[in-house]
Amino acid sequence: MPTGPMLKPAVTLTDIRDASARIRPLAAVTPLVDVADAAVRPPRSRPLFLKCENLQRSGAFKIRGAANTLLQLPPEDRARGVITYSSGNHGIAMSLTARLLGVPAVVVMPTTAPAAKAERVRRLGAEVIHEGTTTVQRQARAEDEADRRGLTIVPPFDHPWVIAGQGTIGLEILEQCPGVAAVFVPCSGGGLIAGIATAIRDLAPSVRIVGVEPSGAPKMTRSLQAGAPVTLDRAASIADGLMAVRPGTLTFPIIQALVDEVVTVGDEAIATAVRWVFEHGKMVTEPSGAAAIAAVLSSAPASWSRDNRSAGREDGGPIVAVVSGGNVDAEAFAGYVTGRGRAPARTLGRETGVASTSSGSARGG
Repeated sequence: MPTGPMLKPAVTLTDIRDASARIRPLAAVTPLVDVADAAVRPPRSRPLFLKCENLQRSGAFKIRGAANTLLQLPPEDRARGVITYSSGNHGIAMSLTARLLGVPAVVVMPTTAPAAKAERVRRLGAEVIHEGTTTVQRQARAEDEADRRGLTIVPPFDHPWVIAGQGTIGLEILEQCPGVAAVFVPCSGGGLIAGIATAIRDLAPSVRIVGVEPSGAPKMTRSLQAGAPVTLDRAASIADGLMAVRPGTLTFPIIQALVDEVVTVGDEAIATAVRWVFEHGKMVTEPSGAAAIAAVLSSAPASWSRDNRSAGREDGGPIVAVVSGGNVDAEAFAGYVTGRGRAPARTLGRETGVASTSSGSARGG
């Protein structure tokens, strides 16, 4: 049980419900797809549903947080313009939202950003600045540009409005799958899983919430083990959207308090999951978007329920895996699907201090 002074939560269920109504004109309610063929379900034939944010308007969940933020900015701030730092999907989402609202936008992206994501940001009318390879480097450049040009920063994950926007996915999961037993969620800086966990834990406390990150970028695992946010020296993975080297200051305590477990998955499992979604769901997903599915397909039944008595039972409730995005280069995707090759892992940070691949627990199971 948590100890110490009770703090006001950074994001509440009311915030998420308000965000859901606010963003409805800009962000779609994405489908929950039942992978109905028992032959392709995870072990013991537990029903598996995919929450398809790869079919979201911007190609990823990020438009929810971006829209919730821009819609709450004062008119004078919108007129001056906005700036963000992003490996891709948040930049795309903010660029699209800014175009729809008539707001000038700038996106600071890493020098290693996938070409397809950078080009899409430009096509949406935003200015692209390439800076460094880590979130820390991109954030510093964005802050400098914001000060110099009078722009408003829209953070990719560590802001209450962003977290609340992403949390609307949790509301939709509970509406679309009332009997859900476990939800697997990709995590990078933590905005997505912090928002989903806030919504679900309040409304359906028995649901097990599992975070998933690449084994080559285990910032959340390391932080949970340390009991405080930890900055990785190095991160490397094909899942470029999950490469934050440090959890958010706001997101980490939410995850620490509300998420049952955070697990890691290797690049081979992620690549296999990209192909699995194409074969059995007939959909395109990027490696970051397939991470949660990779964890489900390789996990033990104990990860599927908060109730130990039902863990591993064939008649247990369904599992939902959040497919967080589908913005992937065509050539790289073809490599995953055919098995003839894949995009190389993207590396961030220094070449020392290689990340561990161990799993962590946020709530002790």
